[in-house]
Amino acid sequence: MECRMKRASRPIAPRFGAIALCILAIAALAACGGGGSTDATTQTVSSGTPPPAPTISGTPGAQVTAQQEYSFTPTATGPSGATLSFSIQNMPSWATFSTSTGKLSGTPTSSDVGTFANIVISVSDGSASAALPAFNIQVTAEASLTISGTPTTQVTAGQAYAFAPTASGPTGLTLTFSIQNLPSWATFSASTGKLSGTPASTNTGTFSNIVISVSDGQTSASLPAFNIQVNAVGVQPPTISGTPATSVSEDQAYSFTPTASGPSGSTLTFSITNLPSWASFSASTGTLSGKPSSSNVGTFSNIIISVSDGQASASLPGFNIQVNAVAPTIGGTPATSVNEGQAYSFTPTASGPTGLTLAFSVQNLPSWATFNTSTGTLSGTPSSANVATFSNIVITVNDGQLSASLSFSIQVKTVAPTISGTPATTATVGQAYSFTPTASGPSGLTLTFSVTNLPSWASFSTSTGALTGTPASSNVGAFSGIVITVSDGQTSASLASFSIQVQAAPTVTISGTPATQVTAGQAYSFTPTASGPSGTTLTFSVQNLPAWASFNASTGALTGTPSSSYVGTFSGIVISVSDGSTSASLAAFSIQVNAQAANGTVPLSWVAPTTNTDGSALTDLSGFVISYGTSAGSLTQQITISSPGTTTYTVTGLATGTWYFAISATASDGTTSALSNVVSETIS
Repeated sequence: MECRMKRASRPIAPRFGAIALCILAIAALAACGGGGSTDATTQTVSSGTPPPAPTISGTPGAQVTAQQEYSFTPTATGPSGATLSFSIQNMPSWATFSTSTGKLSGTPTSSDVGTFANIVISVSDGSASAALPAFNIQVTAEASLTISGTPTTQVTAGQAYAFAPTASGPTGLTLTFSIQNLPSWATFSASTGKLSGTPASTNTGTFSNIVISVSDGQTSASLPAFNIQVNAVGVQPPTISGTPATSVSEDQAYSFTPTASGPSGSTLTFSITNLPSWASFSASTGTLSGKPSSSNVGTFSNIIISVSDGQASASLPGFNIQVNAVAPTIGGTPATSVNEGQAYSFTPTASGPTGLTLAFSVQNLPSWATFNTSTGTLSGTPSSANVATFSNIVITVNDGQLSASLSFSIQVKTVAPTISGTPATTATVGQAYSFTPTASGPSGLTLTFSVTNLPSWASFSTSTGALTGTPASSNVGAFSGIVITVSDGQTSASLASFSIQVQAAPTVTISGTPATQVTAGQAYSFTPTASGPSGTTLTFSVQNLPAWASFNASTGALTGTPSSSYVGTFSGIVISVSDGSTSASLAAFSIQVNAQAANGTVPLSWVAPTTNTDGSALTDLSGFVISYGTSAGSLTQQITISSPGTTTYTVTGLATGTWYFAISATASDGTTSALSNVVSETIS
């Protein structure tokens, strides 16, 4: 059957029914003379501003070669109409200076080689002056005397021979040439150094150790000694060529093998003059080889390698071998800064010749550091009193003969204290709030803390930075712009500004929709959902507990299985929860225990009301009550439905006969509407 409810015949509930800105202007007055003339030269300004100072600029040359001219003129300006004059401090002895132009000029000689330091050129207008930065002029030695060229070492009798070297020397000096061991068949020019001539057949043979030199009157330079082999007409002499290395470092291998050829079938043999003491020589290959030691450092001169086929010979030009000392090396990249209170350490990398002991030294050692002369380690821990730059530190390594150095600076920096941490940005009324930042600073300094915009409900520790307190209900709201700062007495650091929102204390809540009927012999169970303030313990209680049910005070669970003797309605059941301070309860509800039915069931449906009797909107519908019985005038049995959205229900356990049904609506405040129309159904 379908039951359609009419609108309630009575209401379900009684209510179913001038800032001003002032600007001060100050005028500067000028007095004009000469009959109102506007000529700038006749004006006087009452403010008394001084005329501009003179200026001077320019970049003087920092180097000049002896015997060459040096010149520098600065650029200068001054007040209109002023006469500028120039002056100089530490003028080089070889220079002249113009006080009207500031020009510094001159030509240094070889006796002036060196550095002329802290030269300062200034300009003045009679009232004020300006100066260029101090500068140096390095006078370098003029070009040295040189001679070069590779003379031919063979000539055939009857043929012309000629060789002229290339030479250069200091500007303005006259070069003259000379020769040692001039061949008897040759002539020599003292002005050009040219060696020339035509040997006769009687001159066949080797002319050895010929040395051509050049002089500028002060110093001289020479070609390596060389030989000239005069061969007989028709004789094909052997040939020899190659360019030997002219330098080698101590402890490094040296080797040179010339290229030689001779007449077919001839046997070539090699010879050498002025063999270095550290070298060996092969007469069969012409190889010169060896490894000089540190005791061989120096020049081994006029070495001549020759080849012979038994009848004629040929020679390479004489050459020198310079054995160079190997300077020790030092390297590494020292840190150029360190924070106060932190350890610093630098050990350079160094190497030197085999067999020599390296020793280290230091210049301008920082006062806070120590130095190890056997390893070169510079180490130490600067304090706050050492904050400064320590410049021109020079670590030198020496092998007893030569040395190498490494220079650098170390800046000791002040260490600002640090502060960190993430403060909670919410607090709850009645609950403790606490935040302590993490801070550190330089060793030996005491940290102190401060705070701005401290909340009125909080306290602050200047020794730990702890912000603590328990807000009251009157403190609900935002406390903004809180800044915690730490200082070591020299520098400080702060956390980012933050806010604390004080929230009202949370309340206890309970919810859930208990079933409102159960059939005798069947289990019933309902557990509400509840919450409360963090950290509190919730306890549950019940009113009007049905006799057939049990209740769990820790979970709020209502459970039980009614027997047939409990058929009927158990009303006014109220489940509550408490945190010890506040409590909350579900709306009172009923549980209908229905008799076990082996017979009939009747499905009902209805339309929920939407308006009150006065035409206003129905807003607090809470459920329905189904009333039924075996007489239309006596609907004594009831089923409560605590869900305003339910519009169908099946009544079970009905005995045979005719049953009558009607439905009423209930509001959240407990008021009930009139019964709907009565419908009936016969159970057979």
